Order: sequence, then structure tokens, then C-alpha cells
Amino acid sequence: MAILKFRVYFEEDDSVYRDIAIRHTQHFYDLHTLILKSFEFDNKHQATFYRSNDNWQRGREISLEKYDKSYKVDPLIMSETTIGSEIKIPNQKFVYVYDFTRNWPFLVELINVSKEENPKLTYPALVRSEGIAPSQYGTRSLLGDRFVDVEEKYDLSANEEGFGREGDSDSDTEEDTTGGGEETENTNEEEF
Repeated sequence: MAILKFRVYFEEDDSVYRDIAIRHTQHFYDLHTLILKSFEFDNKHQATFYRSNDNWQRGREISLEKYDKSYKVDPLIMSETTIGSEIKIPNQKFVYVYDFTRNWPFLVELINVSKEENPKLTYPALVRSEGIAPSQYGTRSLLGDRFVDVEEKYDLSANEEGFGREGDSDSDTEEDTTGGGEETENTNEEEF
């Protein structure tokens, strides 16, 4: 039995991803459920996969259900469609969209196919997790509420005064001891 390993990227930050191993005979619904669980999202909203090409263009839909919208071609249904049936090329890609109101897009890419099952895993399985998942309903960061204090203390706004070039001095009392030659040197460096 083939084991497919997919890398699921958060579209807005490719350093945030989850690797999921799944049997080719399992359904898209199983993949959908594990993606949500691995990114700590609830399972309360609409969702769909799109078969995709290397440029992440959206093709045939594999949807949680048939929604009240117009389709060029009726969608396949996740609970009825096996993953193996939609693998057309060795590096098959899918775009997964969750919660059509908030629009959470994920890029799903086949990265490995194996004939060997790992007896220690229950498939589908989360086999790798990188980066901090986005918060589904709000903001989440390492600093949490303390980030506002850090931002105010260090004035992290790029449009404000206080940002200068490397080597600029904050003090008005320091004098230029280079005799003006350094300014010409900096100007020439910036041209390259």
C-alpha cells in the first residue's frame, strides 16, 4: 500500500508547514481533518481542495460538500474521493481553502511516496511540524500582549524618525574627523 507524504504550507508564510503521511486509499476528508488539527483550527466552516499545477493555479474542486454557488464542473466530494485517485503527476499539488469568509489558503504538495508503512503510525499522521500556526480567530505571537510594549519602547515604526544609515550618529556633538572624504566614499558605495 502506498504512503503519500504531503507538505502543507500556510500560503502567506512558507516557513510554517506541516508534513502529513496518508495512505493513498484514504479520502480527502481524512486529509482535511488532519490539516485542521495540525494547524489548531476548528472544523466548523466550509472547505475545498483544488487540484493544482506547478504555478498553484486552481483546477478541479474536491469539496467538503456541494455549496450553493455556480460551478463549471460539479465538485468531487471529499468523503467519496480517495487521494490516490487524484494524484496525476509525481509532485502533485493542491490548494486547500478553509473558511470561505476568512479565506485561509494552504498549499499542499506531494513530497514523497513510499511503499513501506510505519507500524508505529496511525494514518493519516502528522510527521513533522515547523513554525507557529496562525491563529484562526485572532492574533497569536510569541510575545503575545507584550509586543505592544516592545513596539512602543523601541519605536519599531519604519516611517518614524530615528532610522538612519549604518554609521550615522545619534549625537549632534560628535564631529566628522575624516575631513569630508567619508561622505564621498559612502555616496560611491551606494551607487553599486
